[in-house]
Amino acid sequence: MRGIVWFRRDLRLHDQPALIAACEACSEVIPLFVFDEPLLQSRVFGSACVNFMLGCLHDLASSLADRGLTLQWRRGEPVEEVVRATREWKADAVYWNRDYEPRAIERDHTVTQRLAKAGVVVRTFKDHVVFESDEVRGATGEPFQRYSAYRARWWTQWHAIAPTVQPIPTTLTNKISAPLPLSRSQPTVTELGYDPVASWIEPGEENALKRLRWFTEGPIHSYAQGRNLPAVDGSAKLSPHFRFGTLSPRMAIHAALKVLAKGGRVSRPDVLTWVDELIWREFFQQVLASFPHVAEGAFRKVVVPPSRDPGPEHDSLFQTWCHGQTGYPIVDAGIRQLNQTGWMHNRVRMVVASFLIKDLRIDWQSGERYFMQHLIDADTAANNGNWQWCASTGTDAMRGYRIFNPALQSKKFDPDGAYIRRYVPELAHVSVRRIHEPYLMTVDEQELARCRIGVDYPFPIVDHQQARQEYLNLGKQEAMK
Repeated sequence: MRGIVWFRRDLRLHDQPALIAACEACSEVIPLFVFDEPLLQSRVFGSACVNFMLGCLHDLASSLADRGLTLQWRRGEPVEEVVRATREWKADAVYWNRDYEPRAIERDHTVTQRLAKAGVVVRTFKDHVVFESDEVRGATGEPFQRYSAYRARWWTQWHAIAPTVQPIPTTLTNKISAPLPLSRSQPTVTELGYDPVASWIEPGEENALKRLRWFTEGPIHSYAQGRNLPAVDGSAKLSPHFRFGTLSPRMAIHAALKVLAKGGRVSRPDVLTWVDELIWREFFQQVLASFPHVAEGAFRKVVVPPSRDPGPEHDSLFQTWCHGQTGYPIVDAGIRQLNQTGWMHNRVRMVVASFLIKDLRIDWQSGERYFMQHLIDADTAANNGNWQWCASTGTDAMRGYRIFNPALQSKKFDPDGAYIRRYVPELAHVSVRRIHEPYLMTVDEQELARCRIGVDYPFPIVDHQQARQEYLNLGKQEAMK
């Protein structure tokens, strides 16, 4: 039996359900990846994300080659390319791991129908999450809309049927690759229409496993505090690997819980705080799968202050935010980190998003799109869920509006300004006393810091306290309509 394993968001060999099943059932295995041409042309993702994906693919191809298999690839419309490959290679079955984005669900439904008509067996598997949407439900069978309830049921499921981690199939090296023409070299990033960007986070399965080991051996024990300090390497930074499946979520959670099982000097609250973040990831995947309308608009109808009307002022403020020239150092540092590296610290993401929505009154969808186009870990479910959380339109039931004060956030989580100085070099010599609010510097202080406000670094584009009050007033006006 000849089977195709269609790799998508699962670019690894460890704990790979579709690959394991194919190796068990087929004598010939053909690994396949399809470059989704319509998606690439849509520019939903940016160069950082595409470069990371290519790095992961090169790593996967190398790992397969070490075991005598060639990663085949095609470029075009995925449904047509998979159907064509199945026909040309005379495959009996196609294996893949499921995806939960609305577009992907529609794509997979269509290709399943096409393959069934051709008499080709389709087998799909859970992989991108520990538990799929229909496995973590409320008492009435409805999907959860609150994270706290979802988290409690998720843990109940885990304790009842904790999924095991599967090793690389031992039979993989015995599989005979079908007699196909030699695969061409994978397309370069420029051939795909994107710019070359050095990946700040190293791609590929081995690097994911290395990063996981590093994290669980050290930073996880101070994660609850370390995750909030942007100047400290205190977070796992594994989200790009989860995005492209170079690390399985099951393996990550087992690795964290294994730390607790060792005993000794273990920080249980810190470890469980990190696992909580992985459960948040699953929650957002569940929300997207169960409520696909969130990809196009608000999760729930709620009264919020209106966004600024389109026009020159809107465009000017948005572009100033995009270039990290707002006059608020923590906001500018975050945007510049994103623009330079494809990454932004999670705490800073919340501050930056709040500033765009609440201070500048720019619609959250504009920020969501900008992040997707620049993040190395661009993931629809997580990005959408977090932006809606910041916009107060998401699943959480917080009363009122969550408005971050950028100066206070900066003083609390980057007290010495180390993160700010790294990404806003014009403030490198500003004193700790003024680093969070450089516009308060006197002329003498500006001369000493070699930074003239309004020349070398901008004045704040809005007054936060005034903007905050205007936002709250608009909210009251909307509620009275």
